Formats: sequence, C-alpha cells, structure tokens
Amino acid sequence: MSSAGVAPRPWIAERLGITGGRRDAEHGQALVRLVLVPLFGIYIIVVLSFDGFNTIGEGLAVLAVIVYAPVSVVLFWHIVQRPGYFVWRRMLAMFGDYGAMTLAMAAGGMTMLPVYATLLWVTVGNGMRFGSRYLLAATCMALAAIAIATIFNAQWRAEPFVVVTLVLTTLIVPAYIDNLQRALRGALDEARAASQAKSNFLAQASHDLRQPIHAISLFTACLRDAGLGREERQMVENIDRSLHSVAGLFRSLLDIATLDSGKVEPKLAPVCVGDVIADVVRQYSEMAQWADVDLRAVPCGLVVRTDAALLSTMLQNIVSNALKYAPEAPVLIGCRRRGGRVAIEVHDRGPGIPEDHLGQVFDEFYQVRERGDRDVEGVGLGLSIVRRVGGLMGLEVGLRSTPGRGTSVVISGLEPCRNAAKPAVSATATAPSAVSGLRVLLIEDDEDVLLATATLLQKWGCVVEAQTGIPKTANAWDVMITDYDLGGRKTGADCILAVRKLVGRPIPAIIVTGHDETRVQRDLGDDTVPILAKPVRPAELRSVLTTEMVAAHH
Repeated sequence: MSSAGVAPRPWIAERLGITGGRRDAEHGQALVRLVLVPLFGIYIIVVLSFDGFNTIGEGLAVLAVIVYAPVSVVLFWHIVQRPGYFVWRRMLAMFGDYGAMTLAMAAGGMTMLPVYATLLWVTVGNGMRFGSRYLLAATCMALAAIAIATIFNAQWRAEPFVVVTLVLTTLIVPAYIDNLQRALRGALDEARAASQAKSNFLAQASHDLRQPIHAISLFTACLRDAGLGREERQMVENIDRSLHSVAGLFRSLLDIATLDSGKVEPKLAPVCVGDVIADVVRQYSEMAQWADVDLRAVPCGLVVRTDAALLSTMLQNIVSNALKYAPEAPVLIGCRRRGGRVAIEVHDRGPGIPEDHLGQVFDEFYQVRERGDRDVEGVGLGLSIVRRVGGLMGLEVGLRSTPGRGTSVVISGLEPCRNAAKPAVSATATAPSAVSGLRVLLIEDDEDVLLATATLLQKWGCVVEAQTGIPKTANAWDVMITDYDLGGRKTGADCILAVRKLVGRPIPAIIVTGHDETRVQRDLGDDTVPILAKPVRPAELRSVLTTEMVAAHH
C-alpha cells in the first residue's frame, strides 16, 4: 500500500490475471471449471435429448462431458495439494476443456452454437490468468476446435458466414485482450517502480532526518540535568515534547515505507500479552502526562503466539491516537478471551467519532476533522498501519465509537499459547546511578549523535570510549552501543561480531538505528540483542542498559 494513497496494490495484478502463473490464478481457473463443466453437461444433455441421441457423435459428446466432470475434480484436488507452476498440468486442463467443447460443437449441429461463448470465455480466461503465451496456445486450440467442428458438423458447413464470424471473433477478441494486458502490465510496472522509489525515499528520508532529531533529543536530556532554572527547564520540556511529536511522524512514515516494501514477515513466538501492554504504557507514560491522560492497563497473564514487535507497533499507534484525540480523558488497555481466542482492547472516554467518519478512519492519510476542530498532530496513518500489520498476522481490528462517550479499538484473533513466554529481565532505571561506572564502547559514524550520546552517558556516570568505526584494539568494556549503518559497507551486525571476536567473549550489545527494526533484526539474526529506534528516549536507553547488565550478571 502506498503512502501516497494511489499506488498499485499487489492484489490488483492477481485479480486481473497477469500474475505469471501464481497459485491463485490456476486455483481460480480450476474453480471456474468445477462450475462450468456440470452446467455445460446439463445443457448438452437437455438439448441433445430432444433429438433422442440419433448419432454416435451425440452419445460420445454426452459421455465425454460426464467423464470430464470427475477429471475436473481431480485437477482441482491436485492444484490444492501441489500448488505451483506445472506446464503439463495446465496443458492437460486446456486439452480437456477444448476437447470436450470441440466434441459438443461437432456433434450437436446449430444447437451447440452457444457453446462457442464458453469456448471464447475459456480462451480469454487462459490468457488473462496465465499470460500471453498461454493466450496464443489457447487461441490456436480454439481455432482448431472451430475447424474440427465445421468438418463434422453439416449445419455449420451450410452457414459459412457464421463460421467466418466465429473465426474472426476468435482472432480479434484475444488479440485485443492481449494488447490491453500489455498496456496494463506496462502501467503497473511503472506504478510499481514509482511506488518503490517513493517508499525508498520515505525510508531514507525518515532515517536521515531521525539522525539530527536523535542528537537534539540527547542534547536536550543533557540540558535537563544541567541545573537549569524553572523557566529554562520548561523550555527544555517544550522542546522535548515537540521532538516527540516529530519522531512519531517519522515513525509512521517509516512504518508505511516498510509495509510497502513487502518485506515484513511476522516472527511468531510465545508472548505474554501483559508484557507488551506494559511496555507500551511505559513508552507513552510521558506523552500521557503531557496530554493530562490517565493511561492505565489491566494486568494480564495470558500468553499468545504472535510477533511481539509488530503487536507492539499496533498498540503504539492505537494508544498514540487515543492520547491525541482524547486529551484529558482516561485510556484503559486490557485483554480478554473471545471464542477461544484472545483480544486486546483499548478504550478511551474522549469525544468519540461521528458515524459518517467510521467507514474511513482506517484509510491512509484520513483524519477525523469537523468544522472548528483544533489541529491535531499527525498525518492520518496510525489506524491504517494498525490494520495492515494486523492483516500480516491474521488479526482483525475493529472500532466502535459513540459521540460524546468515547472510542474502543479491539485487536482480535490472537492465538492462545500454552508454551511459556520468554521471561523479561526486570530492571529499574529510575536513577542514573543504576549505570554509573559502566565501561561503554560507543560506535556511531555521525559525529553529532556520537557527541550527544557520549555526553549523556558520561552524565550518568558511565566511562565512555567513543569510536566512529569498528575498533582495532580491545579494551575492558562492559557493554557496547552501536549504530546500524557505520559506513564502508559495515553494519552494526558486523561490528558486534568483530568486537566480540576482539575481546574473546559475548559482550552485551545494543543497536540503535533509524531503520525498520524488523529488517535490522533479520540481518542481525540474534533476537537477544536489543534494537532501539531513533530517536531514542534517554529513559529507554538507560533502562535497556541496566537490563543488559542485569542479564549479563545472571
């Protein structure tokens, strides 16, 4: 889905049958055959029975249709059991289709002329579903069917202009369809290229703009601890709040660009729902204070099989929307069992959504605005991201709202899991002394970010060794913090491997990145390494640092 709102969806090509032989196309053709063959057989039997089956050909036509019915079922079963691209299976089906229609047209006189409509439909269908080469093969088979039927059908031979019309139609219609398909393929290719270029631009722009925002955020945290006066501290809080808003915008753009790339693959594992909810509440606690919102969560010990990162992304967007659109109103998050599955519910007591907006709130860039409403930050991507991510994991997202009483968003369809979720290592990070004395290797190729991060860590009491690239000599580091893109075709994953080899032990590591976390996790191949998205909240960085050290000492 495009963040421009008009780029092509992948399913368009599949619906138009220009997928180059995907399972859906062959599966669809087999389903059509299951419906047409019985109808085709009923028509032939009814029409020919009026004449009493006077010729051997008529009897053979009826027999062929009766035999072909179970053959169609076998073909469908084979496609379901062994999906994929099998030329022999497609050609076998085509020969069966055209053979049955040829026999009917040859044996039934002018009464079988309507069968030609089915023949033309099948010809065009093969081309639409499987491509130009199959359309050419199908057109040749259709012409052969007309020729054979004319040879054995005296009534057709008596009407040469009818036969000529059939031949011309068989040539012109598929050729016209093929030209339309080629034009459509070209337009789709151009649209895909434009959509991909746009997605790449959004991803790169989001990454590049996060760098200075990340640095500003860290410098702001340093200022907060610099003994400022009341007025200066309030200005720092305002700057921090604005940075938080901008960071949310870039996170939404990056999420959309990542979803557009088609590379998001859920990694399902046992996850405690309560841990995910608690983490989201912690992340948005400061934003809730700014909005004067009582953000609470009902404790939940249920374990489900899901992707924790993607589920967290869904909840983040829902909670962010609730805080923006329902300020000064309580927000409650909880989960419950529904029909053997688990659902997560987010309820707010805000102004609610008018009924005429409910059908569009999941559209990209759509914002609920009424005349005279105050401006709300954001670009209207939150719920669109929620529904798209939910679709990747087979989850349903529903929304109920009553004007004046509030809005409820429900994520349903989570599969309960009996396996124990991976326990989270508890760590309190309320005081800088929790990481005081840590020897930190900091690797970051952006000098502003490097300086800001090092300054903040030093204010917390850490002993920092700052590097712009992978170090050459070992030192007694307790933990390493590295950016993902380090230049020179090196990444944070390469850096972690090199440093661990250098020190001869699995030193705890943290990756900080402006890229999609799923992509970085896939490249890293180690889900024990925390990945923090830029701009990182100082409290989050401190918490993860503490957690890593607690885990290392266990």
